[in-house]
Amino acid sequence: MNPDRRDRLRDAAVEVLARDGGRGLTHRAVDRAAEVPPGTAKNYFPTRDAVLRAVAERCLEQYLALTGQLAATQGPTDREGLTVLFRSLLENVAGPGRSRLLAVLELQAEATRRPWLSGILDPMASGDFAGFELAQRSAGLPVTPQRAAVVTLALHAAIPHLLTNGPDTLAAAGLDDLDRFVRDLLDAVYPTDAAHPTGTAHPTDAGD
Repeated sequence: MNPDRRDRLRDAAVEVLARDGGRGLTHRAVDRAAEVPPGTAKNYFPTRDAVLRAVAERCLEQYLALTGQLAATQGPTDREGLTVLFRSLLENVAGPGRSRLLAVLELQAEATRRPWLSGILDPMASGDFAGFELAQRSAGLPVTPQRAAVVTLALHAAIPHLLTNGPDTLAAAGLDDLDRFVRDLLDAVYPTDAAHPTGTAHPTDAGD
């Protein structure tokens, strides 16, 4: 089979799932979105599960490409650099990453009924925990695995609210100002004060 056409179909399926949800993900809809003759998607992906697998694998590929680009650049060297990094990732949610993230949310719902999908999706979430912890260490913060996980969970929790864009919810969560949101999050997890300067651990931190 033609690999370029296969990728075109997979990209179209991501867009269909993001736009129309699970119920709208049909072979016919993918054909229309990819602008290919009727029956093409079914020829490449014979079942609905095959289409879902194709979307999940494409989302994973896109995620790995993004994280690969980030890994190729110098990590944040201080708190300000980390703030810029996390803010840019949150800005990406409503920008270039919107379709992929909407598709991932739909796939996560499907995974509650199709456990095999979890195996494809898991590297994305687990990769964020590892990558975000590394970024916090690179920035010189007094990192523990627990603190790093709290930051990652907070960033993940922001994603559906940024996608749905409800103004009252964004304001209540502090997501109407992403720079302030990230700064407040880091201040909550890594307080900055004379007794606990950035990048220096308390003697009690070893027991956290």
